[in-house]
Amino acid sequence: MKNAMMRRLVIGLLAAVGVAMMLAAGRMEGAAVWAAIGVAALGLDALGDSFTSPFLARAGAGVLAGWVAALALSWALDQYAFAGWPGGRVLLLGLLGFVGATVALRWPGAAEGRRTSDRGGSGNGRGGGGVAKLLDTSVIIDGRIAEVCDTGFLEGTFYTPRFVLQELQRIADSSDPLKRNRGRRGLDILNRMQKSRVRIEVLELDAPETREVDEKLLIIGKQRGWKIITNDFNLNKVAEIHGVAVLNINDLANALKPAVLPGELLTIRVIKEGKEAGQGIGYLDDGTMVVVDNGKVSMGQKVEVVVTSALQTAAGRMIFAKKREEAGDIITN
Repeated sequence: MKNAMMRRLVIGLLAAVGVAMMLAAGRMEGAAVWAAIGVAALGLDALGDSFTSPFLARAGAGVLAGWVAALALSWALDQYAFAGWPGGRVLLLGLLGFVGATVALRWPGAAEGRRTSDRGGSGNGRGGGGVAKLLDTSVIIDGRIAEVCDTGFLEGTFYTPRFVLQELQRIADSSDPLKRNRGRRGLDILNRMQKSRVRIEVLELDAPETREVDEKLLIIGKQRGWKIITNDFNLNKVAEIHGVAVLNINDLANALKPAVLPGELLTIRVIKEGKEAGQGIGYLDDGTMVVVDNGKVSMGQKVEVVVTSALQTAAGRMIFAKKREEAGDIITN
């Protein structure tokens, strides 16, 4: 926000100098031309806010384009704007060169286009289309997003805001060994994703009105119309309240788990007791919890159980089962 204000202040000052010089020379036409140039330049800079993060490699091309436009304008408007004042061409070169560089630095590429085009179109997973997505800290540390991206199911550009990187760095520098390992894992995941087929970019946008990372993500996501990829349950719920689209990795994982129907046979190892009296708890290979009636007595053993029901929640899926010998006639296979 501060950078945008400074840019527009510089543009306004340059245009004002041109107007003042023309008025001092008594040339109203020249003053009007310079005022129009200033308004157009400010409009171009404001248009630049519709584009995403900067690409420094395009700065030279932007300056060159601005100079070409400045030379063309100075030739076309010479009799009105620059008569008797050679310095006008220099000022125009500086003004349009500055504007050209600004727009070029803020332009993400022809394939990405304006933020409105981020909401549709076809893509190849390298940023050519699809809705742009913001990665939050939790989904980066979790790591499954890298495997999903490797499959090519997700398209578009993935943005990692600078403040998310800073949070990862703080976690990686923590004195707590567990937090430190999580932070380093997150940085490794980002590095892996940058080398894969997906397009990862560091987003320089910020929301200085808040210090909370989740709130910053919500503000940017709502302003830009982008989706947030997370596995944070609370962020998911708050985003829904604010009308921000969310892709929850846990929801995806749950959706891909094979369906289990009442009456099916499963073989699990009971590893701990449940909350209710006599219950035992085991897990399927995909991490699904299985609650076994009267399973406590079989702790540490593999048992055949029959599914009686399944419960799907936002936190995951739970299966309720009985031991085969106690299931009676509900077995279907």
